Amino acid sequence: MARIPLDPPRTRLYRLAEWYARRTYGVVPDPLAAMAHHPRVLLTDVRFETSLARWNRLDRTLKALAVMASAVSIGCSWCVDFGYWISSQEGVDPAKLRAVPRWRDSDVFTDLERRVMAYAEAVTATPVAVTDEMVADLRRDLDDAQLVELTMMVAVENVRSRFNSALGLTSQGFRDRCDVPATA
Repeated sequence: MARIPLDPPRTRLYRLAEWYARRTYGVVPDPLAAMAHHPRVLLTDVRFETSLARWNRLDRTLKALAVMASAVSIGCSWCVDFGYWISSQEGVDPAKLRAVPRWRDSDVFTDLERRVMAYAEAVTATPVAVTDEMVADLRRDLDDAQLVELTMMVAVENVRSRFNSALGLTSQGFRDRCDVPATA
């Protein structure tokens, strides 16, 4: 149950964000409705997320797996739900997305994908548990810009997941709308 009303004041900014969200996602995401109680927070988040969407140095699958691993570590069901939906819409293999919660035991990941998820968990840990060895292992496959983007995407997901979890925002059923073939 959300810890904040999800029926914010209908400011001009919120109505515009609501229109865009319904057109893009089919519904108004609960975090948007929560942020709309503070229009400057909402506007800042919209600008920030729009900017993030243009980052493209890191492979889409690596980025999605890192973000999902962070959300799983924090326990944000809203982020896992939405992340699964948006990443599968962007062409990330749904089998990999489904396996993130148990990535250590799954055989669907490459060595690099495993190192990325381990790094995401280490960045997410409190205190941060990143080691020099982890970074050196990643640098075999990632250049400086990719490593910076990976690190920032995990940090951003920490902000998202902690905001949503603190306000009691849970899965909205995005994943249920995916056209994902049934597994055998």
